[in-house]
Amino acid sequence: MAAAGAPISVKGLTHAFRSGSGSVSALDGVDLEVPAGGYASLIGASGAGKTTLLAILGGLEPPQRGSVLVGDIDLASLKGDGLARYRRTTVGFVFQHFGLIGTLSAMENVELASILTCLPRRARRARTLALLHAVGLGQRTTHKPGELSGGERQRVAIARALANEPRLILADEPTGNLDEASARGVIELLEQLHAERGCTVLVVTHNRAIACRASQQIALTRGRIVSASNDLSADRESSALDRRSGSSRST
Repeated sequence: MAAAGAPISVKGLTHAFRSGSGSVSALDGVDLEVPAGGYASLIGASGAGKTTLLAILGGLEPPQRGSVLVGDIDLASLKGDGLARYRRTTVGFVFQHFGLIGTLSAMENVELASILTCLPRRARRARTLALLHAVGLGQRTTHKPGELSGGERQRVAIARALANEPRLILADEPTGNLDEASARGVIELLEQLHAERGCTVLVVTHNRAIACRASQQIALTRGRIVSASNDLSADRESSALDRRSGSSRST
């Protein structure tokens, strides 16, 4: 069973990237609160800053300015080893392109992530088997990614994300490579695991129907939060703003 979910508190987060022509703003004074054990979606046009925000919350990119707290962890205060420890102990990642190792079986892909928990081998294998059963793949443990459907591969990736019993799951377009039926199954699985385990979940998606299933819906445009509520009416406005702005940066 995962530890209780970690609340997210972001205040005044500003982040920019260098480019050949100078500095490109990715996030501009973002304020965001997600409660412990919350299930939130993050939606916005390409270049809105979604991936940058997720990378910072996941400890993949250090924040440049502002405050970022996940539970009682101040990400702005972490460097190198501290960020690595945070990723290893607090966060589980689910990516659009699965990120599985093609030469390893489903069992081996998930167990590899468990090695970082320093559990004894027998305990690791028991946890891995339990996770694969939890995502409906108890009969596919020896299959390699190339022998699995896209939906099954994403289920393996979700099991892997749970290997370190994270307090926070970050899912970046988890249904982006799936057909409608597989996408529905993956989202329903995330919702089920969230309810059972109590971890905080943040899902980045372009799909408004998926975003609307979350209890908290966050709309981001041009690096700013324009809505954080239970409806996406403000996001419709943000999409129109993005179309008018003609913004083409990718973050």
